[in-house]
Amino acid sequence: MSGTHEGTFEALRGQLQEAAATFADGPDALEGILLGLVDDVDRAVREPLEIFPVCHHSPASAIAMARRLREKQPKVVYLELCEDMAPLLTELRNCRLPVAVQAFATEVDGFPADWSPLSVVAPITEASAEYQAIAYALDTPGVELVLVDRSSDHVFQWDARGTHSSESADPDAPPADEEAALHGDAVGVEIGDLRPRFAELEEHLLRHGRVRHWSEWWHQYVELPLGDSDHDTYRQVMLLIGSLFRRLAPGDPHRMRVDEDRERYMWTRMREHLSATGTDPADCLYVCGAFHAASRVAEFGVQGADTFEISPRSATKWQYGLIPSSHSAIEAQFGLAAGSVSIAATVWAKNIRRTRVEPYRLAGQAGAKKSKAKKTAAAAAPVPAVPPSDKLTGFLRQPPVLDRLDETELLGWSVEIVRAARRNGYLASTADAIAVFETSILLAGMRDRAKPTPYDFQDAAVTCIEKDTVPGRRDVRRLVEIMMGGDRVGQVGYDALPPLARDVHDRLAPLNLKLQQRGVQRALLDIASKPELERCSDVLWMLRFLMPQGAARPIMGERKLGERPIQESWDLALGTHQRALIELGYEGVSIEQVLEQRLRRTAYAPQATAATVLEAVEDATLYLGSRRLADELGTRALEVLSAERSVDGAPEVLRRVRRLLAYYRTSEPVLPPWIESFVKTGYAHYCTLLPTAFTDDDATVRQVAAMLGFLFSMESLALSLGCDRTQLELAVAQSHPQDPSRTALLWAAQVQLGNLSRADLRARCDELLGNPLVVPAYPRYLSGLVHALEPVPGLTDFVVEAVSNAFGRLPDPVLLPWLPTLITTLRSGGAELAPLLIREAGRIFPVRLATLDEWVPPWRARPEPGAAQSARRADGSRGLTLLTAHPATCDAVASLLGCDGAWGSADLRPRGAELVGRHPDTAVALEVLLADA
Repeated sequence: MSGTHEGTFEALRGQLQEAAATFADGPDALEGILLGLVDDVDRAVREPLEIFPVCHHSPASAIAMARRLREKQPKVVYLELCEDMAPLLTELRNCRLPVAVQAFATEVDGFPADWSPLSVVAPITEASAEYQAIAYALDTPGVELVLVDRSSDHVFQWDARGTHSSESADPDAPPADEEAALHGDAVGVEIGDLRPRFAELEEHLLRHGRVRHWSEWWHQYVELPLGDSDHDTYRQVMLLIGSLFRRLAPGDPHRMRVDEDRERYMWTRMREHLSATGTDPADCLYVCGAFHAASRVAEFGVQGADTFEISPRSATKWQYGLIPSSHSAIEAQFGLAAGSVSIAATVWAKNIRRTRVEPYRLAGQAGAKKSKAKKTAAAAAPVPAVPPSDKLTGFLRQPPVLDRLDETELLGWSVEIVRAARRNGYLASTADAIAVFETSILLAGMRDRAKPTPYDFQDAAVTCIEKDTVPGRRDVRRLVEIMMGGDRVGQVGYDALPPLARDVHDRLAPLNLKLQQRGVQRALLDIASKPELERCSDVLWMLRFLMPQGAARPIMGERKLGERPIQESWDLALGTHQRALIELGYEGVSIEQVLEQRLRRTAYAPQATAATVLEAVEDATLYLGSRRLADELGTRALEVLSAERSVDGAPEVLRRVRRLLAYYRTSEPVLPPWIESFVKTGYAHYCTLLPTAFTDDDATVRQVAAMLGFLFSMESLALSLGCDRTQLELAVAQSHPQDPSRTALLWAAQVQLGNLSRADLRARCDELLGNPLVVPAYPRYLSGLVHALEPVPGLTDFVVEAVSNAFGRLPDPVLLPWLPTLITTLRSGGAELAPLLIREAGRIFPVRLATLDEWVPPWRARPEPGAAQSARRADGSRGLTLLTAHPATCDAVASLLGCDGAWGSADLRPRGAELVGRHPDTAVALEVLLADA
């Protein structure tokens, strides 16, 4: 714009030019800024398409918007909001504000995969100018609402990745509680972000305004003065503030470039609409943030340049819906001070009563009242447009308005905060109410204002009531926020929910609960007497799997493979977690479909392991009962297992395969082909990795024990499927561990294979206890033996014996130093196996203390093999007597071995003794085996 202007603001320009020459070193530096501010205001005011600047959730903006809409009654309302969110705005009438319009995408195409899911939200409160414009346009016949801001897809196209997530949190922001997290990780889109981007400017304003944070400054110096102003004054002041913050914004150049592109985008869309419809710009109203209203881009205005090309959207498929919002969620997302939105809601209600402006509300809106005045105002003739006049000069010259003290209101606040404090455990009294009243006036006077603001009152309450500790869950600052209006939480109505959420509510209807109500509700399911409730149980278990913790929490009852529920008890908070339920609706039309998609996505993820895929198989069987999906995911588990080269997931694989095998053996006539192949492949796979795992430093003892557990527990099934046991024997023979715990684990494997007898194992343990150099490492050997109970549970009594021998033989100076090591080793590595040892020790050791002195351990009372052999030889006929008394057993064994023959006469009975005497080693080995078993 040229430097000289004849018109509305000529007098103001002259005064600012004189001030710049007087207070600045030279007229050029300050004059350019001051005159530039007036030029920006003049340019926006003279635009044929009326620009209405607003601030984010400002009661003054909302009052001015309602008043202007009733005066002008525009035929087209252009609104700064993502253009692809337009179809959802009609659903606002089915909700209770505040809510947020959301665009959501789980499968991205054209963006990096690690950005998924993409989410954009635009929160809307009743005390916001955008809601007034939406309600007017949707409920007034012949009025068109056009959203002109960039689409949700362009929000991420223009994102430099991390610009919305790396911003530092405001120190005055509310805590990240449940209500503050209602928007999740979504990118916030707001109308009118009016906050200085020049840190020194904001600090200067806060210091000289004697306020703590920006929300308090805006409330004191903008909200209150503009609350009763006329339309021209409001409009010019907001344009001036937007121009000031824009010209003093040396911040992130990327952010400024995005802002300018948004302005080019919006003006391009508006010109396209005007050209396509032929609408007169005088019949339109452009609602945007004051920062964008003072734009200086070449595309500004109806006659602006058409040089901006809008890029096409990506191939990402976006889903749209409404999610509940709250005051604290808006404050947390946009860096506002805690309680500022609640205070704004209180100021909005006061402004309506004081100005008697009839606000717009959508028909059918929760809490809306029918008003005849609204219909009369809508039918009134619009006020003719008049040339703009200079309102800035008078506004800038007028002294600050000192509101008189409203003692009744302040006294009511003081009494109410004391009552709330007492309910929350504070020892507050009438004296505290008086102190809060007087301190509020004192603080307001120190800050050059006659009437205490809600922020002054909050500081006074904290000073006078809050002591060293907070006795309850809420502090005094939070109590003041609740008293001023509370953290109002919105709700999306049933008709505005996606199909999945409505289906969930319909399927849970037999529970007779108000599922949309916030808070926890108890659901009791007596499935034995009401079998139809089993379907509700299935839905609840799927919701527990899909939704955040606390949305559906089982109190009584569990779901296991092969079991059916009888009675269940649940704590449900679906109303509190409504956002999560709505976002499930973006992924599918039913919870079964969403669950199947997530299980398949987990199984086919690049980082999926055999254990995670087996978990998906179990979940598919447990929650969906889908044999088709379980077979598909089981085949995928087989592929993943074959490609693994580590044994990290061996314990989980063993646990889940055992569980699935037990389920299929009891519920299916034959095993599924995939699990047979899995056992066969796993047997060969772990045999191959076993020698390396025994010496690998990255593999733990628990993982090696799990490998052996898989090999030994699945051995019978694997051998029946064609596997060779020689492969396992060779793998054990090729294993040469150096670590004591793995050495003990190898001994247990050799015992299981028959390559090492119990007597030899006992001798090795005795040798370890007898060697002073090895005694410090004995706990590690015991750790290996404890882990060996996983593959070889028959060694439980031997492990008890090994521990007992250590406590019985070692003196205290040797035992006590490694006793803590033994305890920590058993606790960290064998906690799940400890019950086996405790149960076995309870079976072996005496129950009463009096019998302990005369008690002899069974491993010491065991007869020697030689004595047993002599006794057996001395009475060799005993076995023949039993054999002839029960010939059917011998006939069955002979038939099994394929032997043909007839029984001899009774006088040939001693012939059996000749066989025993001819081959005594076999009888001795059998005796030892039976005695140790």
